[in-house]
Amino acid sequence: MTKQAYGRITHRHIEVNGVRLHVAEQGEGPLVLLLHGFPESWYSWRHQFAPLAEAGYRVAAVDQRGFARSQQPESVDAYTLLHLVGDAVGLIRALGEETAVLVGHDWGAPVAWTTAMLRPDLVRGVAGLSVPPLPTLGPPPLADAGERFGDGFYQIYFQRPGVADAELARDPHSTFRRMLYGGSGDRPRPNGPTVWVVGEGQELLDVLPEPEKLPDWLSEADIEAFVADYAEHGERAFTGGLNWYRNIDRNNELLAGLAGRPVEVPALYVVGDQDLVGAMITEDGLRALLAHLTPRLHRHVTLPGVGHWTQQESPAEVTAALLDFLRHLDG
Repeated sequence: MTKQAYGRITHRHIEVNGVRLHVAEQGEGPLVLLLHGFPESWYSWRHQFAPLAEAGYRVAAVDQRGFARSQQPESVDAYTLLHLVGDAVGLIRALGEETAVLVGHDWGAPVAWTTAMLRPDLVRGVAGLSVPPLPTLGPPPLADAGERFGDGFYQIYFQRPGVADAELARDPHSTFRRMLYGGSGDRPRPNGPTVWVVGEGQELLDVLPEPEKLPDWLSEADIEAFVADYAEHGERAFTGGLNWYRNIDRNNELLAGLAGRPVEVPALYVVGDQDLVGAMITEDGLRALLAHLTPRLHRHVTLPGVGHWTQQESPAEVTAALLDFLRHLDG
């Protein structure tokens, strides 16, 4: 293990299931494990560290396998949800804890929901931001997505080996600016949330224009922090994260026997009303999912004007919801 100070947050690498993972930590007390999404890193949780630590919790945010400062296994097959659940379980143990509260955003949410469903003995509670629990335990099969949104749907575009990898790594500064702004509630949406669809002859970033000005919640220093986290992987900077998408159909095959099984630990769900997830799941469908799959749901929080980057766009509201949930668990 290596460890260095970063303000009041400490950083180290821990080997879990044969993969070297970067973990940022702050505070003492019951463990809260934070799981980011694509294309992000531990830094996505920068606003949550101090408030949770000050409230008496040990906060640990990991760069998940393939992302940022963590190791990238070579094989695409090494990024299934079962591998990722194994990493979450291994991290709880490697951090010397017996249980944890899991908080996941974007892809981190399916990891959190699935870990809670498979290992309720280790998970005291689970919070999902943006992505709700799904009957398939992750994104639905790509054929279903293609029927709904066409072959240019971004998750299908990501399947082509090396294509999105090269595009996103060409100029990481532009990639982060375009993706973070493009998925946020600050990008004008006259007709409400929409999914990302790549047109014929286009690349993904062609449908995510450069912002004239960054939104208030995102600074150039934040962009630099994400770019620095990804720098060590060079041309493969985004390949690890893209490999998560390349296992969507395999996840559905591997976990078919668990489809529809509820998450039986206490749960919290937080989503922005401008999140692109809203273009994939209707409000009625979302409420039905939560009623069926989270029988111990504490709260369903909808944040007005907020897009996909929930805890970054609306940090005070997300942190308040998490602290309320943690007090509920400890009460």
